[in-house]
Amino acid sequence: MDNGASSYRRFRDEGDESGLAEIIRDYKDGLIFYLNSFVGDIRLAEELALDTFVLLGVKKPKDKGKGSFKTWLYTIGRNLAIDRLRRGMKQKQETLSLETLPELPGEEESLEAAYLREERKIAVHRALRKLKPEYRQILWLIYFEGFSNREAAAVMKKSVHTVETLVYRARRSLKSQLETEGFVYEEL
Repeated sequence: MDNGASSYRRFRDEGDESGLAEIIRDYKDGLIFYLNSFVGDIRLAEELALDTFVLLGVKKPKDKGKGSFKTWLYTIGRNLAIDRLRRGMKQKQETLSLETLPELPGEEESLEAAYLREERKIAVHRALRKLKPEYRQILWLIYFEGFSNREAAAVMKKSVHTVETLVYRARRSLKSQLETEGFVYEEL
């Protein structure tokens, strides 16, 4: 059992408020970034993540134990996002991403190398925003969150085979988009 599940059980069954605080601390950022890949609006993603944690704190749903706690949590967030989008929320085209903020270069790397790395990161995020939402979502789950195909399938409510096909098509679409924008890559 992973740490999130034990923290949640402590909160739900024993009333230990620190269990919920641990879950929020450990999963907040990842959930926000995942939801941003789904809805395309960082502010809405933050609001949906908050709604997810409020739902855990107030309704205290039971985890059916079919997957990891993280998969279950992301599924709840995704379902809330779908509900919100169905109620008429419109996606914004421009998003604010913490990934595009520059980092200070380390002692070993030059300022030029840091600049080039940031430019590549910006180009990849810009290209990701131009992909179909389903492609953005699967790439985020697999490559940024480290989900397995099986876990991503559970979150997206798709079969593992469908997810494998989706990953292939999403990667091909991202590569095509990057090439269209003149992006030169070595590691993709």
